[in-house]
Amino acid sequence: MLIEDIQVSYRKIPLHTPFKTALRTATEIESITIIIHLENGMVGKGEAAPTWVITGDSAQSIQAALEGPIKQAILHQDLSHFQTLLAAVQNSCIGNTSAKAAADMALYDAYSKWLNIPLYQLLGDNQSLHTSMTVGVDDPAKMAADAKKWVEAGYSRLKIKVGSKPELDIARVSAIREAIPTDVLLRLDANQGWRPKQAVQLIKEMERMDSGIEFIEQPVKAKDLEGLKFVTDHVQTAIMADESIFSPLDAFTIVSGHYVDLLNIKLMKCGGIRNALSIANLAMVHRIPCMIGSMMESSYSVGAAAHFAAAHPNVLYYDLDAPLWLVEQPTVIDYQGEKLHLSSAAGIGTVNQPKD
Repeated sequence: MLIEDIQVSYRKIPLHTPFKTALRTATEIESITIIIHLENGMVGKGEAAPTWVITGDSAQSIQAALEGPIKQAILHQDLSHFQTLLAAVQNSCIGNTSAKAAADMALYDAYSKWLNIPLYQLLGDNQSLHTSMTVGVDDPAKMAADAKKWVEAGYSRLKIKVGSKPELDIARVSAIREAIPTDVLLRLDANQGWRPKQAVQLIKEMERMDSGIEFIEQPVKAKDLEGLKFVTDHVQTAIMADESIFSPLDAFTIVSGHYVDLLNIKLMKCGGIRNALSIANLAMVHRIPCMIGSMMESSYSVGAAAHFAAAHPNVLYYDLDAPLWLVEQPTVIDYQGEKLHLSSAAGIGTVNQPKD
C-alpha cells in the first residue's frame, strides 16, 4: 500500500482563556497538520503544535521539516513496511521532534485504519482515562477561585502551575487548599522555576502544611539533572521529570541515575508514539511510572497521545486537558467531566464531527 501524496497545512486556534505558566502566556495555538494519502484512498492524519520555550520548534520549522526531509523519507514508500517508515521519520533530520511526532501519528493513524482497528488496539488495550485540570499561575486568590470552579465541575485532580514568582508559591498552594475539599489531589508544576535548594525548602514547607500534593513536576532547570536528583533525594513528595526528558536516551539517563520518581511523556517532545513506547517500556523495567501530558495542542494530537496512554500499562497518570482550553470542540476525545472516552473507529478516530 503505497503513500501517494503528503499534504501539510497550517491553522491557528484561539483559546477561550489565557493559559499562564512560569514559561509563557498563551492566548492561541498554532497547529500544523500532515495528511498522508494512500493509493487505496485512505488517509492518515497527524498534527503538531510549536512550543518555542520547550521544544524550540516553530510553526515554520515544523512545516519545513514535514514538507522537506520527512516527506522525502516516506513518500512513495509502502505502508506495509510500517516499522521501517517510523524509523525513517526519526532518521530524516536532527531534532524537529514536533514535526516527527506529527508524521509518526499520521503513519500510526493510516496503518491502524488499513488494519481497520482503533489505534489503541494496535498498541495494546483500552484502559479508562481521566484527566487533571490545570490552574494557571496567577495571584493566590485568583488561583483559589479557579481551583474551586474546576472542583465544582467534577475534577478530583488539579494541576497547579507555580514557579513564576517562587515567593508566592506557598501562599498559592495554601489558598487553593483552603478553597477545595481535602480529597482533591494537587499536582504542582514549577516549569523549571525553582532553584534546587529553594525547591527543597518550598516542598518541605508544603509537606508540613499537609497540602495533599500527589507529585511535583520539573522543579528545576531541565539540564540540571544533579539539581533534580538533589530535590528528589531530600523530599518525601514524588518528583516528576518533564522538560528534562525528550528522548529514550534521556529516559535511560534519568531512570538509571535515579534522578526522579516519575516521568512525563509528551509526543511533541519525544517525536511521536514510537519513541513514547520506548520511554514507557524502559521506565517500566526500572519501576518508574509515567504520565502522559501534552503541550497546548489540538484535540487530534492529544487524542493520539490518549490512545497511547490507554494502551500502555505503565502510563498511570493523565494530563490531557489542553483541548478544553480551545474555542473549537474536541473531535477525537469525548470529555465527560474528568473522564475521557476514545472512539472505537479505526485509527485515531473521530468522536464528534466538527461544525462547518
